[in-house]
Amino acid sequence: MNQTLSSFSTLKEKFLEATYPLSSETEVAQALQAAAEAAIPFGKKTFIERAIFLEAIAAEIMQLGDALLALTHEETALPIARLTGERGRTCNQLILYANLLRNGTWCDAVIDTALPERQPLPRADLRRILQPIGPVLVFGASNFPYAYSTAGGDTASALAAGCPVIVKAHESHLGTSQMVAEAVLRAAEKTGMPKGVFASLIGTGPVLGQQLAADERIQAIGFTGSYKAGMALYQTATQKRKTPIPVYAEMSSINPVILLPEILAEKTTTIATALAGSITLGVGQFCTSPGLIFALNDEATQSFAAELATALSNATAGTMLNPQICNSYYADKKQLAQTDHVKIIMEGSDLSELFKATPALMQTTGIHFMANPALQKEIFGPCSLLVVCKNQDELNAAIATMEGQLTGSIYGSTKELEQCQALVDSLQQKVGRLIFNNVPTGVEVCNAIVHGGPFPATTDARTTSVGPEAIRRFARPVCYQDCPEALLPLYLRNKNEAGILRLVNGILTKEAL
Repeated sequence: MNQTLSSFSTLKEKFLEATYPLSSETEVAQALQAAAEAAIPFGKKTFIERAIFLEAIAAEIMQLGDALLALTHEETALPIARLTGERGRTCNQLILYANLLRNGTWCDAVIDTALPERQPLPRADLRRILQPIGPVLVFGASNFPYAYSTAGGDTASALAAGCPVIVKAHESHLGTSQMVAEAVLRAAEKTGMPKGVFASLIGTGPVLGQQLAADERIQAIGFTGSYKAGMALYQTATQKRKTPIPVYAEMSSINPVILLPEILAEKTTTIATALAGSITLGVGQFCTSPGLIFALNDEATQSFAAELATALSNATAGTMLNPQICNSYYADKKQLAQTDHVKIIMEGSDLSELFKATPALMQTTGIHFMANPALQKEIFGPCSLLVVCKNQDELNAAIATMEGQLTGSIYGSTKELEQCQALVDSLQQKVGRLIFNNVPTGVEVCNAIVHGGPFPATTDARTTSVGPEAIRRFARPVCYQDCPEALLPLYLRNKNEAGILRLVNGILTKEAL
């Protein structure tokens, strides 16, 4: 008898009736083989054909209408308004990659024509372009059931690059994953994509996830989740396989916020209100939630702490995504509160039996923060630690000990920021996105965005999982030397029928050769 999984609804406080069978060994094997067989024909699809495919996925997702929103709300407890916005973001993300493909410049087409008369040695005709890396394994995330899951950024960027995708559906929203997967498959069929270009499989991370990561047909992995799970995948993919592959894992970030004294004294209430909203946004279940706040030991900081505590106390308790996340939140919060030299400023009631989280604010000193690496552990939920430093030197030293983060924010007047250039430079070394006078929550899907950062925020600080640059994770440069015109990729041929911008003999041009 096949085993099944069901999604637990923290909203209804019970398992939902729908059951989903675990993918069988045969189904897993078929998906892997089909993806491998689809790799070359899909990779040879033109950019325009891939763009049409991505646009069709967006259209099919929108066609799911309110039924998708209602099911996801039931599975995740996320509000309908939030889900509506996330669905729009997900579709816009797909369209962004479609536009990128239509533009064509992402592929880095470079041509250095032959110089047969060059002395002392002639130069061959050399042409380079980014080519798809092969089948990509994507893990759905719990906190973004659309934007970081089945048809989310990892899937969209991999498909845009020309890579078949196998998704391991997240156990927290199986019905949502199934509906979206079916939409992707309909889009693939309607646009004539090869069989095997996409598949969604059901199973647990330690079993199915590890099995897929170890398979030699998988050529790259996109993951958003916990540090423990991300590192387990990383070790399998880079150390246990015959052929190591890249793992683009977003894992852990506490997104430090630095409050310089002049602006804090001037805008105490404004900053406290903004940070309270950021800490509690989405019940703190955002990868960019501010888990650390740094300030100097003065009256403004004392007033700020009191106002932030009051604002957090007035926040409504929110239902968390699943029981595991809820239990971990309360356990991690308790561990932090019991740590030496950490005091509780504000802590809400324990509503874990209702799967709800209440905010908490705790405090320590700069010297004790630097002495205890455990204080940098991410607490996934509406909890933040205020680190009070005795002077600027201690603040600078504390930031220097920080682990890698997705974001780092600094509040300061123009004069303060200029005077603290060394602090800004130090923070820049630790983050993927440097924010001035604003909170870290909110990731814009646009050309300039970077959603990544040094380890342990991600496994590769050179990349981003949001925005056009994410496509490069799933492509590699290939050089063609003295290749016959008919065998060249379309975008390297002399006529430049696609009309894309290319670097020809050191000059950017759309002209034909």
